[in-house]
Amino acid sequence: MKLYMTPGSCTTGIHILLEELDLIFEAHLINLMAGDQHQPDYLALNPKASIPTLVRNDGTALTEFQAIAYWLARTYPKAKLLPGDADGDAKVMELMDYAVGTLHGQGFARIFTTEKFTPSPADHDAVKAQGLDIVTKAFAILNAQLPTEGYALGNFSIADAALFYVEFWADKTGVTLPENCLKHYRLMLSRPVVKRVLMEEGYRVE
Repeated sequence: MKLYMTPGSCTTGIHILLEELDLIFEAHLINLMAGDQHQPDYLALNPKASIPTLVRNDGTALTEFQAIAYWLARTYPKAKLLPGDADGDAKVMELMDYAVGTLHGQGFARIFTTEKFTPSPADHDAVKAQGLDIVTKAFAILNAQLPTEGYALGNFSIADAALFYVEFWADKTGVTLPENCLKHYRLMLSRPVVKRVLMEEGYRVE
């Protein structure tokens, strides 16, 4: 398999899942700032010009964080990355979709790629402030849903990988994580695979 990724991005969550499953894969770095995602070879794999992209052993490509995470969980059920019952699986998808769709897609996207939300530089500060407000409120909602100890929904799941990467962004951008989110983040940082992935991606792990 091949993972098209950018260190420190949402693809870090997929990188963690691949390593947790002890899968053999090639990592292909996509430099978003340089516009690698718009190169013809990459667009042939992923016309959305987005990350992550996972090219599977049969040569077909999967895109979107949630789709890739779900496919990995269903393809390798012995790892128990999904609870396995309808209610539990739905709760995992609910948390994962909120982390990716709201925290990432609506909040952090306004902070990191402000220019995509307004054509006017004069509005950049307002857009960033809106993004920070979305992030702060979303973390507060998740904080109320997370347990005071342990992983998001009992055992480690694909939801934890999604939540981790937005918590990682919060840490790196000075956003204060509420108590339960911070406990979850620190728990994830204690996992050997997470430490290894961050080091592989060029981040110092305390």
